[in-house]
Amino acid sequence: MHPLYSTEQIRTIEHAAMALLPAGTLMQRAGTAASQLAISLLDGPIASAQILIIAGPGNNGGDALVVANCLANAGALVTVKLCADPARLPVDAKQAWQRAAANTIDFIDQLPHTDWSLIIDGLFGIGLTRPIEGALRDLIDVVNRIDCPRLALDVPSGLNADTGNVIGNDGIAFCASHTITFIGDKPGLHTATGRDVAGIVSVTDLAIDAPYFVATPMRLASPALFVYTLQVRKHDSHKGSYGDVLVLGGDNGMAGAVLLAARTALYAGSGRVYAAFVGTAPTHDARQPELMCRSAGDLDFGKSIIVAGPGLGTSEKSNAALLNALRQANPSVLDADALNLIAAHPALQTLVAQHAASILLTPHPLEAARLLGCSTAAIQTDRIAAAITLAQRYRATVILKGSGTVIAGADGAVVINSTGNPALATGGSGDVLAGLCGALLAQGWPVWQAAIGAVWLHGRAADTLVAQGCGPIGLTASELPAAIRQALNVLQKSS
Repeated sequence: MHPLYSTEQIRTIEHAAMALLPAGTLMQRAGTAASQLAISLLDGPIASAQILIIAGPGNNGGDALVVANCLANAGALVTVKLCADPARLPVDAKQAWQRAAANTIDFIDQLPHTDWSLIIDGLFGIGLTRPIEGALRDLIDVVNRIDCPRLALDVPSGLNADTGNVIGNDGIAFCASHTITFIGDKPGLHTATGRDVAGIVSVTDLAIDAPYFVATPMRLASPALFVYTLQVRKHDSHKGSYGDVLVLGGDNGMAGAVLLAARTALYAGSGRVYAAFVGTAPTHDARQPELMCRSAGDLDFGKSIIVAGPGLGTSEKSNAALLNALRQANPSVLDADALNLIAAHPALQTLVAQHAASILLTPHPLEAARLLGCSTAAIQTDRIAAAITLAQRYRATVILKGSGTVIAGADGAVVINSTGNPALATGGSGDVLAGLCGALLAQGWPVWQAAIGAVWLHGRAADTLVAQGCGPIGLTASELPAAIRQALNVLQKSS
């Protein structure tokens, strides 16, 4: 399992470990690990490498100075822009500076026009609380425009390690192609803007012994969190063995949303899938005739998993259909207009919070804002906190969609998704995810594992399609179900 630690937890671990280690040990370990990664990023021999290192006024700057020493000793041409008064550096960082000053390292005030092989950011670490301004902002703006690999130490300078947001309304962050993060991984590297500025993330625990690591409720998504729920299909099985999904939505003009969700449920392994329309129901789906199309007024929910919301609309008849669905004791996935109706009607909110079966909410940030009665900006300010609040208020499992989708449980557990790409920023991809959630629940997956697995598989399908040249520009939601089916079968074979 891949744990994620808050800034406070990292400080607790660090202080406990440092109390029993010789001074400077963790800084030396961090610098050594980072220098090894830096060398692997070079395109050519180290003796010809021109490496720029930006070092700040704290221990992150000290880490950078250790890296400078290691790379100079390995034969690289190292240039350091020290953005600090050496006399005011912390003790360990000052010692690192003294060693660097005695080495063959070029300390500069102004950036020369050089074809850099690599730029390393050691300006600020997890302790930054204010936006980067003035000359330092200009410096980051300049280096972000240079075309070469860029390595951030611990976190990209300017990024909030807990939320994944750039610090300040008009802030700036170092844009890394790679980040090596120390002690433990941080949630902010994997959600919100973090995914854009952190690049490929590596973790080094600095050889800190396991007992120092505090318990954390946060994880980075991986198949290990859900793959054990996959079962090899028995020869002695039938369509009833894999559950029923009923997708409720499809007001006039929005029938496609129901069909996307229903087709995905079918491709993801549900035994039978019903597409229920509050608008005029088609006699059948010509593309996928296996689907059973019904009018919402003629529903028999039976033991179906309910997926409510795709194209549902917010009319009185839509509200009545959702009210009928929520009065059933069936596990339910609530998406799109189902969430908007719930946000607008306290009676529906009560039904959700008091529901007898599992509820899975799948809002995007605007829908989450409506459910919590706040702005979208407030949701995005701390996506993890918002997802937990939603889960606790509605006693549900929540999938807060976006870059680094956040899955939260009412018990405070959090998983941040590790798959997906901008190809998913297209109409209908949320309907596909809702149908996938319903299919996994129908096949007996517990709601927590179904939420994690659905989001991971949804993202993996998009990653596969992009790798095959189908995007990210122009990928359509209707291309996802077949790729999800492939991902599920590959996963089952490898589990």
